[in-house]
Amino acid sequence: MQYRFRVIGGTLAGVMTAAGVMTFTPGQSQAAPPGEKTVTVTMFERRYADVARACTDELGPAGYGFVQVSPASEHIQGDQWWTSYQPVSYRIAGRLGDREAFAGMVDACHSAGVKVMADAVVNHMAAGSGTGTGGTAYTKYDYPGYFQDGDFHTCRADITDYTDRDDVQNCELVGLSDLDTGKEEVRATIAAYLDDLRSLGVDGFRIDAAKHMAADDLAAVKEKMSDPGFWVSEVIHGGGEAVRPEEYTGVGDVDEFRYGGHLRSAFQGGDIAQLKSVADGKLGSDSARTFVDNWDTERNGSTLTYKDGAAYTLANVFMLASPYGSPNVYSGYEWSSEDAGPPSGADGWTNVHARRAITGMVGFRNTVGSAELTDWWDNGGSAIAFGRGDKGFVALNNGDGDLSETLTTSLPAGTYCDVAVASPDDCDGATVTVGDDGTVQASLPAHGALALHTGARTD
Repeated sequence: MQYRFRVIGGTLAGVMTAAGVMTFTPGQSQAAPPGEKTVTVTMFERRYADVARACTDELGPAGYGFVQVSPASEHIQGDQWWTSYQPVSYRIAGRLGDREAFAGMVDACHSAGVKVMADAVVNHMAAGSGTGTGGTAYTKYDYPGYFQDGDFHTCRADITDYTDRDDVQNCELVGLSDLDTGKEEVRATIAAYLDDLRSLGVDGFRIDAAKHMAADDLAAVKEKMSDPGFWVSEVIHGGGEAVRPEEYTGVGDVDEFRYGGHLRSAFQGGDIAQLKSVADGKLGSDSARTFVDNWDTERNGSTLTYKDGAAYTLANVFMLASPYGSPNVYSGYEWSSEDAGPPSGADGWTNVHARRAITGMVGFRNTVGSAELTDWWDNGGSAIAFGRGDKGFVALNNGDGDLSETLTTSLPAGTYCDVAVASPDDCDGATVTVGDDGTVQASLPAHGALALHTGARTD
């Protein structure tokens, strides 16, 4: 997670770089969430009641396996998005909804066949002093009912040297009071909070700022839980840094930040043919959660964003089609100010999760499962195509002109719905024929995609 803060009147306003998320059962890592539906969608800063409706109306029908929601904890007051990441207690009493709304969301999502991941902020508490969104009065290093001065690291200065492990994991992330997760009492309090969310039906956790906690500490917290569920750790890779993402794969899966940067380079640079080796230099596929962007990277410019239009959609199509890692679709809101908080009504959301090309590829992913990559083709630059065994085939044209090509697939002969542009339930005018020899005549517009899978045959 990134934080950009400035101290104003004893409270924090504003972001720097933190990492941390995880995913695991002690000693076990699994890059795809358990189950047949392996795509996660992050509904960033959506109210819990709205996520409940989205699960029923959109996420469940589209086939999403998991929805990740923003932190369920009382936090500092303010309109900025990052106030959600400065907890003052572990009560569910933030701007996104109360305990009843959260529990209702979990129930609704489960009824729709969607599991829930909670974004858990457990590396730190808020800085400054004030009254939280649920009415809790707090001061730095004193959060009534949870933590007092002795529960925090003794380094009371900001992190300045990312090549120094102690500095990264024991000092303060832009002034936030840094919990001493080496203490048994602190671990027990965190575990109790996560256990409480599990009691409400939460299926797993994204651990914020995991990079700033020792992997052994996180493993110890998880082992204190009665049933920890599925975990993903946020650990931002940095060249030459002391703390590396690979350290956290024993705790669970890890968000692979290098992936989004690679997609940005390929799609903006005009050479998507390089994506044939997208896994090189990254976490193993069985440990990596992939994403095109998230709320931090869309603001710091390190990845593509919704503002990149067709290239952004194509990058999401590629992520969902590629066998590397476990995909996480990001659905946030439009912004012009980096600090801007979420919209208060129905307007202003990007609704990436509901775009036709994205929902079609969620179904594609569910159908192809773990099928191997086959039949790779590229034109050396702006266009690629590849199959997923005999279950699926996708082609992407990132060029400025139309593409017409005869491509070889391993699909059975037949007529298929192009799920990148139409729903299998209403595919009029969007069918593609695969010949007896496995070839297909692909005609793609500029910045367009084609996607076929055996679950969307029309003959």
